[in-house]
Amino acid sequence: MLNITTFLDANSCRLAKPVFFCPERNTSYTSAEILSISSAIARDLLSLGAVKGDRILLYMNSSPEYLFSYFAVWRIGCVSVPTNRVYTPSELAYMAKNSGAKIFITDPNGVSAARDLQVRIYVPGDIESLRGEPRLLPAHTEHDDLCQLQYTSGTTGKPKGAMLTHGNWLAAIHNICDVLTYKQNDVYLGIYPMGHVGLAWGIAAMRAGALFVMMERYEYQKYLDLCKEHKVTVLAGMPPVIHSLTEAPPGPEESLSTVREIISGGGPLHHDIWKKFHYRYNIPVINAYGLSETVVIGTGTVIRPEDYASADRFQSVGHPVCFSEVKIVDETDSSIELPVDTPGEIALRGPAVAKGYWNMPKETAASFLEDGWFLTGDVGYLDKDLRLFLTDRKKDMIVMSGWKIYPTEVEEVLIGHEGVAEIAVFGIPDEHRGEMPVAAVVWRRGWDSSSKEDSLAAYAKERLAGYKVPRKIITVDALPRVNGWKLLRRELREQYS
Repeated sequence: MLNITTFLDANSCRLAKPVFFCPERNTSYTSAEILSISSAIARDLLSLGAVKGDRILLYMNSSPEYLFSYFAVWRIGCVSVPTNRVYTPSELAYMAKNSGAKIFITDPNGVSAARDLQVRIYVPGDIESLRGEPRLLPAHTEHDDLCQLQYTSGTTGKPKGAMLTHGNWLAAIHNICDVLTYKQNDVYLGIYPMGHVGLAWGIAAMRAGALFVMMERYEYQKYLDLCKEHKVTVLAGMPPVIHSLTEAPPGPEESLSTVREIISGGGPLHHDIWKKFHYRYNIPVINAYGLSETVVIGTGTVIRPEDYASADRFQSVGHPVCFSEVKIVDETDSSIELPVDTPGEIALRGPAVAKGYWNMPKETAASFLEDGWFLTGDVGYLDKDLRLFLTDRKKDMIVMSGWKIYPTEVEEVLIGHEGVAEIAVFGIPDEHRGEMPVAAVVWRRGWDSSSKEDSLAAYAKERLAGYKVPRKIITVDALPRVNGWKLLRRELREQYS
């Protein structure tokens, strides 16, 4: 028997302190209150005909209702299908149809989005009135039973539903608590959308009895205000956020004075940004590597504060977390393991690796190998100390006249130019060379030059091998990202090809 929600039962017996706080409503919840509210929602779902194994789609803004609906779905042995409020009707329709969702949980503003879907619509009522409801006993679920279909962001085509189990979530919560050394007096500020697997960092905080402070949406000044007001000790971050803090005028230091570590993930954290942040704030960056298919670092790698004595290059995503393994394999033949310092496809194996992709046997067989290894589609290498370094997504690699160009490597260099605020390197088709590298650049405010592109091109030629220098530099107002943070090179390729 393993139902991941039973940590709420255990916490309810021993903790009276709040473990979840919603700043927008100035409302906090204890484990016992969360269990009561989730149980009430679960009973409503059962009354709608939900049975163990049914897929239930969640479509709300990040909110207490979203979080408690997760617990309700898991409590009755059903399978959550989290989505994001920014999804288009066609994206929602695809996920509803692909998953075979039976029930659609939303708020009053989201009801119209489900109008043409073949699902039952459920809108949670006033959750504040449910704090005293009796708990519902958890459904009998096993380690390998599904509890979630986590759809990938679709950076390489149609989203795929990673089949996550109660056991996968158990491993993720254990490893996050271990990596962050969560204690009951910790305060975690979360900024990841609740439809994103990064919610695991917050659920792990609750499991440890720490306080999870939720931001409905990231706003820079509000982020700093919440840090200061709640004396945050563990801070969610991502490369664009860390970059903003690095470039900010003096002032954030006071707001971040209680922070002992900040998380980075979801994309490569450029060396120059990481180093500047470290020396300005002296806050260790928990640079993590994981995927939707591994419940973030349920199976993955991470840099911990104790690694900093040997992490002076500010580039690695560290060593495997507990029970996890990593290796580098040939990109065309995964049976060939590559030696240290040789880039190839990153493979992970461990207790949080998903069972495969929902209703996609071909894609499952291509990525989830019979011996337990998961081929991530990312490119990287291990150094002599077996630390992992990310290079790029395999499909983002540019091949020009036979030369392999890794966009992140080029970005690492060009971000050092005094006028560059953000940069993305990608490949476009070239009749003669196959592909050629192109750079999309967001320039710093106030940085003025009559020949910005020429200046950056000259900078690149001084610091990069000739074949790595972008053949074209494009000025853009913003880079396309998933949920405002995960870079979408595919969109740039499509737009400028």
